[in-house]
Amino acid sequence: MTTTPEEYDVIVVGAGPTGENVADRTAAAGLRTVVVEAELVGGECSYWACMPSKALLRPVAALTGARAVAGSREAVGGGTLDAAAVLARRDSFTSHWQDTGQVQWLRDTGIDLVRGHGRLAGERTVTVEAEDGSERVLTARHAVAVCTGSRPVLPQDVPGLAEARPWTSRQATSSPAVPGRLAVIGGGVVGVEMATAWRALGAEVVVLVRGDGLLPRMEPFAGELVAEGLRAAGVDLRFGASVTALERMDDAGVTLVLADGERLTVDEVLYATGRAPRTADVGLEQVGLKPGSWLDVDDSCTVLGVDGGWLYAAGDVNHRALLTHQGKYQARIAGAAIVARAQGRPLDTARWGAHAASADSAGAPQVVFTEPEVAAVGLTLDAAERAGLRVKTVDHDLGAVAGASLYGDDYRGKARVVFDLDREVLVGASFVGPGVAELLHSATVAVVGEVPIGRLWHAVPAYPTMSEVWLRLLEGCRG
Repeated sequence: MTTTPEEYDVIVVGAGPTGENVADRTAAAGLRTVVVEAELVGGECSYWACMPSKALLRPVAALTGARAVAGSREAVGGGTLDAAAVLARRDSFTSHWQDTGQVQWLRDTGIDLVRGHGRLAGERTVTVEAEDGSERVLTARHAVAVCTGSRPVLPQDVPGLAEARPWTSRQATSSPAVPGRLAVIGGGVVGVEMATAWRALGAEVVVLVRGDGLLPRMEPFAGELVAEGLRAAGVDLRFGASVTALERMDDAGVTLVLADGERLTVDEVLYATGRAPRTADVGLEQVGLKPGSWLDVDDSCTVLGVDGGWLYAAGDVNHRALLTHQGKYQARIAGAAIVARAQGRPLDTARWGAHAASADSAGAPQVVFTEPEVAAVGLTLDAAERAGLRVKTVDHDLGAVAGASLYGDDYRGKARVVFDLDREVLVGASFVGPGVAELLHSATVAVVGEVPIGRLWHAVPAYPTMSEVWLRLLEGCRG
């Protein structure tokens, strides 16, 4: 055991994209920085979430896109995806679950790495327990940033769950083989994306949703169009369905017992029913916080309830926006705040200030890579109304835009903006249809920049692109 504390300026617990970005910002400013990581440097996004899932989904979109256009449709014919090639490409994007390259990046950037489980042990102090049981003590002159992310949640009240060995998002994105039959429980982003991917790779897929729709946090039409897409692909989609028990019969698969008494037998079952913070064993009790809780922070990502302004939490762990790009955004804000405080400068925490993660509440963009895609930023109509805003929505059929009709024959899609009538700015935008992910950043700029409608009229979309939908949407706002 090392009893002499090792002193740094900044300690970052968690080496996912968020932690890496905090460390990058503080190290670039000359602060001696160390990152503590118990698993792989690069975190959930690199190995079990964003990268492998999108690597599984991209071939689906490419083949669907080719089949949507006369000429290329005939070229691809009725062929199916080469599952082995798709899985091999996925594995390459995860670097075969090796973090050598990301570890080298830390070294090249001048950031130290300590492998092991990090726990807070008091003010500005972190203990790190290595796999062999040895322990190191790290202290920070300026700040500790907790960037430990979130974990999948499994229900605690389903008989047979442990014996059934269900998949979570980790197994769903890293499986070395295509299951013959897959049950997906949950209608959120992970559920619909993994149903899309594994169905396209040849699995028989059934999706069981307790509620009456998909993607409940988005505009209702998004879930409706995604449901149509899943059914068209051959997914058995069931609403109002709940699982009361699981039974694994070794090589015979898993039997799901439904509330109505029906029994379904599949090879694997994926639970995609929510996430919880990875804070159960990071020493929160040592600084007066509750273990296992989300960490409440202010807009600079400084943890509330801890005196001294030395403890930060960025990324999923603070529950502001469970999205990799928002975690990296928060990391840049937190890193800048740490540096400013270390240099004795005041923080600019006014809305849209240099040390305020204002976009978390005003303009967090998200893409769901299903067929069709869903892209959204800002508030839905329901959220805007609940916030007390006086708004109107403008909807437009994306298939009526010249660029969309060129993108794919019989293009189906929909666009909506939520318009604040008092400020005459957009507070939300949603797009559903093939290829709409590339429409999202322009909407994000409009929402985050609070660009007046009168000025947006001067942002001319190129012809013939899907972006021409903006003209139709703006016409509705001015009408």
